[in-house]
Formats: sequence, C-alpha cells, structure tokens
Amino acid sequence: MPVVRLDLAYDGTDFHGYARQPDVRTVQGELEAALSRRLGPVQTVVAGRTDAGVHAAHQVVSFEVDPLPEVDRLVASLRKMLPSDIAVTSGAAAPDGFSARFSARSRTYRYVVETGPAPDPFWRRFRWHVPHALDVPVMDDAVRGLVGEHDFVSFCRRAPGRSTVRTVFAAGWERVEHGVEFEVTAKAFCHQMVRSIVAACVDVGRGKLDTGYVDELLAARDRSMGRGAAPPHGLTLLHVDV
Repeated sequence: MPVVRLDLAYDGTDFHGYARQPDVRTVQGELEAALSRRLGPVQTVVAGRTDAGVHAAHQVVSFEVDPLPEVDRLVASLRKMLPSDIAVTSGAAAPDGFSARFSARSRTYRYVVETGPAPDPFWRRFRWHVPHALDVPVMDDAVRGLVGEHDFVSFCRRAPGRSTVRTVFAAGWERVEHGVEFEVTAKAFCHQMVRSIVAACVDVGRGKLDTGYVDELLAARDRSMGRGAAPPHGLTLLHVDV
C-alpha cells in the first residue's frame, strides 16, 4: 500500500505520551483522530514513543493508506484540525516499504537542566531546574563510557521480553547560558534510559557521586543501584535520522 510520512513537533506537557491509550490524551490519539476525519481509520507508526511530558522538536510518523491522498492538502488540513500543541512540520509520499520505526537510523535526544537559585517561569515546561552548581567537565567524562553497544538495564525500566542492549553513537554534556544540556544519539532507546542517565550525571556533577559511578552502574546491570529518573519535562526528542 502507499505510505505517507509526516514530520511533527509537539509540546508534550499535556499529553500522556505519544502512544494511544484509552481515556487519556495522547499525541497518537489526537493525530489519528484528525487523520480519520479525512481518510477514514488510520494506524500510525512512530520513530520514537515519547513518554508522558516529553517533547519532540522532530518526530517522524508513517502510515499506509490507499488511495494515496494529495499530501500537501492533507498537511494543510491537519494544521487546521490539530490542537496548538502539535504541529505538522512537513509531509510527503514515502518510498515503498518505508516505516518511521524501522527505517530510522538513529534518534537524538536533548535534556536541559537549568541551574541557578530561581527557575525561569517562561521555560518551566522545558527545563529541569536544579539549584546547584554542576561540574560539567566531570559530567561529560562520566558519559564517555556509554558510547558503544552495552546492556543498559541499569538505566531502563525493563519491559518483559524486550532486550535492554542498545548502541549509543554519541553522548555529551555542555554548559549553556541557562545551565547545562545533555545530548545523546543512539540507534534506539529503552524506557526512561535518557532520564536515568541524566539523574545519575546530575548527582555526579553535584559531587554526591564519584566520576566513575556511571561506568560502575552500567557494568552492574542492576536497576536498583540507579538514581531514579530525571523529570520528563526537560527531555526533547531533538532529531530522527531517517
């Protein structure tokens, strides 16, 4: 069947994640409801199933439909029908066999930590405020060992029957004007992986944990040794390479 690709951005604050769930508001639910008004029932496939409260600057969705609609007109209609916290940035007919999930080569996430004594209320939906000084070079050193193929079970909420082995292509922290930011690129991620890494790194940056703690946690393969997960609102799916 013909395949349509849509590129999206959304503010995840008021959604219970991307994936459709009964009786709660989700990105997939809003998108498929709008698509169904134009095309009939449609089931989307997504590159990254973001959790509740997590944002996307670039998300990729695909779906099969026959006959193929005029995509420019479909995109224009969706922009009128969808709520203001979802934007369709582009759309196109995709090659045969294209899947937003399986055709994606990598996903990149960014986590923003705001430092300083008081949070900026204008950015409260997109930054985790930590009122402590953070040692960024130490935090950056701490994540170097995450690059490569590893079992990230210590950083993931385990899903029955699913592997926690992932391949990370790049990971690093940098200081920015408002605080610090973490970017990580991988083939794929498991549930809460990025937020769990951030939580551990922040404790390293505060001096509560040794620099080698992240490596030790990775090697331990023990979720109970983790530092929990950073809040979802600081996390954004930044880019999907597809």
